[in-house]
Amino acid sequence: MWELKIAEGEGPYLYSTNNFVGRQFWEFNPDGGTPEEKEEIKKVRQNFKDNRKKGGFHACGDLLMRMQLMKENAIDLTSILPTRLSEGEQVNFEAVTTAVKKAVRLQRAIQAKDGHWPAENAGPLFFTPPLLIALYISGTINTILTEEHQKEMKRYFYNHQNEDGGWGFYIEGHSTMIGSALSYVALRILGEGEDGGDGAIAKARKWILDHGGASSIPSWGKVYLSVLGVYEWEGCNPLPPEFWLFPSAFPFHPAEMWCYCRTTYMPMSYLYGKRIQGPITHLVSSLRKEIHPIPFEDINWNKQRNNCCKEDYYYPHSFLQDALWHSLHYITEPIVKYWPFSKLRGRSLDRVVELMRYESEETRYMTIGCVEKSLQMMCWWAENPNGDEFKYHLARVPDYLWIAEDGMTMHSFGSQLWDCALATQAIIASNMTEEYDECLKKAHFYIRESQVKENPSGDFTQMCRQFTKGSWTFSDQDHGWTVSDCTAEALKCLLLLSNMPQEIAGEKDDNARLYEAVNVLLYMQSPVSGGFAVWEPPIPKPFLQLLNPSEVFADIVVEKEHVETTSSIIGALIEFKHAHPRHRKEEIEHSISNGVRYLEETQWYNGSWFFVDNLTPT
Repeated sequence: MWELKIAEGEGPYLYSTNNFVGRQFWEFNPDGGTPEEKEEIKKVRQNFKDNRKKGGFHACGDLLMRMQLMKENAIDLTSILPTRLSEGEQVNFEAVTTAVKKAVRLQRAIQAKDGHWPAENAGPLFFTPPLLIALYISGTINTILTEEHQKEMKRYFYNHQNEDGGWGFYIEGHSTMIGSALSYVALRILGEGEDGGDGAIAKARKWILDHGGASSIPSWGKVYLSVLGVYEWEGCNPLPPEFWLFPSAFPFHPAEMWCYCRTTYMPMSYLYGKRIQGPITHLVSSLRKEIHPIPFEDINWNKQRNNCCKEDYYYPHSFLQDALWHSLHYITEPIVKYWPFSKLRGRSLDRVVELMRYESEETRYMTIGCVEKSLQMMCWWAENPNGDEFKYHLARVPDYLWIAEDGMTMHSFGSQLWDCALATQAIIASNMTEEYDECLKKAHFYIRESQVKENPSGDFTQMCRQFTKGSWTFSDQDHGWTVSDCTAEALKCLLLLSNMPQEIAGEKDDNARLYEAVNVLLYMQSPVSGGFAVWEPPIPKPFLQLLNPSEVFADIVVEKEHVETTSSIIGALIEFKHAHPRHRKEEIEHSISNGVRYLEETQWYNGSWFFVDNLTPT
């Protein structure tokens, strides 16, 4: 039976900044669970499968996690009887009060021992296959993933396969080539045969071939398949690592890219620059035949560089971008093979390795998220398969794996702090703080322990990083990347808790910690628009979006302001101003005023605000 482990970690290749507070990972215990519990798990899994076939919910309900934590916390959820209102009956105070009481009690029942609320943070189906590719080419798949891991991963892919045989970009939505080809490859790596899954594999293969074959996969997929060996690097648009040697004054310097964009293309440029490819095994040779409509050796790879399946083509390349890629492909790349230009390629690869090592160490080998995580693993295996960097990365793989009733997936990374901050505010708003004082103390502990205490080491600006001291991440302290609205919501929690008696909320926080959080929030504001960004200060260079090389994402090149983060930060600054009216008084008032101006200027004529639900097709 699967067991969720909280705030644990040991071994020579694991280390933490706060004794692993917030860490969550699943471990299989063959002797765990009663027969009744195992039967209940079978039931919820079958219910998910049946519901999915009927067109029901695609997302899981995290029922395995809920079952375990409710048992551990021993909270009786049946003691409060629900109030049911018939159709047309007026909502009354009693019914609302009962609903709130049940909701708060449920939150207490599923709180982890270190104070956070565990949850899956997933959805995209292209997250897991790159991890499997990294483990496969390195020969570590059966070392890191047990038979039970692999069984649950198969379950996940089959549970989210569409009726037409393909897979979407997300768990819901029409089939795409990046979802279908990568999921197909993942299942074959996991040991499924060409006709496995009661015909599901053959059905998937037919969808891939009917839609042009895997050579029409979007650019990110081309990189993953090139590393595996079922695509050729000649069919990828250039990702020159020399980009990382640009002087800081250059208008396209990578430090000005959105952090997720640069941390993705950084390891991709290493893989491309060295043309990394795994061993051509029997499986790889077979896949070359299975997912391409013509013989692998007859494919004109140069013509595949801009070949993208219409089901995936969400963000077309600009003319400027295509001109750039053609110039790099036909002029630059041929000459870097020869001296003295080969020296430049070597220097640039050294710089990328330096940046990747810094990013890995500063995030305790978590990296910023699952996309970079898998890519870095491929890079460090290529750099030295027996090196410590690769071993450190392997040790953090369990942090990314999440299991629920629909199976096991690789999620983006945890949402521990975000969920904890919002749940804490909800409990406080319920006016039941005395009844749930232990719950609030635990949450307070988690929030306090999760604040980032130091900036990245050394000269972090030279390593394309910003200051982080005083911030909160989306997940835990070890992750290390600032998220502005998480910082705002955590600050709100500390301010609210500071107004409560110590026997309810626990020990009060040092004001210096609050001041450091305010420093972060003020830093994240645009001096031009007044809006606030998410990860780093916004870059007012929208023209850089013209260089977006991804066909499946829009607006990924530079950091920009957002309505949600701006409103969250304004609220936090107002609460802080009330509690600490003399600290940076004029700056805070000026910041709030500019933030409000941004909200007013971005409001639509009908009174609403634009919200981006998904930047990719569903």
